[in-house]
Amino acid sequence: MLVVKDFVDYEVIDASLGMKYERWGKYYLLRPDPEVIWDNGDLSLKYKGKIDAIYHRNTSGGGYWENLKKLPDRWQVSYRDLVFNIKQMGFKHTGLFPEQAANWNFFIQKIVSSKRSIKVLNLFAYTGGASVACLFAGAHVVHVDSSRGMVEWAKENVNSSHLQKCSIRYLVDDVLKFVKREIRRGNQYDAIIMDPPSYGRGSNGEVWSLEKNLYELVSLCAEVLSDEPLFFQINSYTTGLSATVLHNLLSMIVNKKKQGNITSGEIGLPITTNQLLLPCGIYGRWESNE
Repeated sequence: MLVVKDFVDYEVIDASLGMKYERWGKYYLLRPDPEVIWDNGDLSLKYKGKIDAIYHRNTSGGGYWENLKKLPDRWQVSYRDLVFNIKQMGFKHTGLFPEQAANWNFFIQKIVSSKRSIKVLNLFAYTGGASVACLFAGAHVVHVDSSRGMVEWAKENVNSSHLQKCSIRYLVDDVLKFVKREIRRGNQYDAIIMDPPSYGRGSNGEVWSLEKNLYELVSLCAEVLSDEPLFFQINSYTTGLSATVLHNLLSMIVNKKKQGNITSGEIGLPITTNQLLLPCGIYGRWESNE
């Protein structure tokens, strides 16, 4: 498991009965987490008076935030030299997945160590955590997401990290259609990152299904890899999808183009009050031997 241990502005303090108690900078949130099936007490009682907001999930799906104390519309947290804007969103989210810092570290190290110009394609790029990390390392980034709001948020994160003068291209587009156009244009990338959802819709209503479309997307992306690719990363939060599946896809498709090393597994966060680890999705990674 890849575990992030140096995110000073963020921590999972405790977890119990389907909830996790977190610190985001100076604010404390209580949010649902389906991985937390153990009983360590009722966190809303255990930390009474020390919670700024709770996300309550409805039995019919969705939910709402209950702010117990006054929270700003947005605030910032830093990871090393990277600065991200945090907001309370629908369906419990805040616009950042801190566990991904484990991958940001890898991207930065790999790009810097390459000592050459690297062009990165970030698909389903969300609010741009990976884009910011790659820009910080000196890469040229193409950032693609079907949500205009998420792309605007990514721009805010790039600006907050003082990387607005770096080389990045933002696109609101359907990922599959974009990659097919890049193949026709003859464009190539040294590194590809993707975080595909289980289900989604493109910018013009195109339907995405991970089970039906992931193999096709990885195959198409292999066609836009440069002759000397650096890495190919797939992240997933889809329940029931094994890291071995991602490993298999990379082995069948990417490793045929260029021999490299493939790793896969879980990503997690330490829980401060005990020695437990909170699993937070999976990853599959192909990387070059350079």
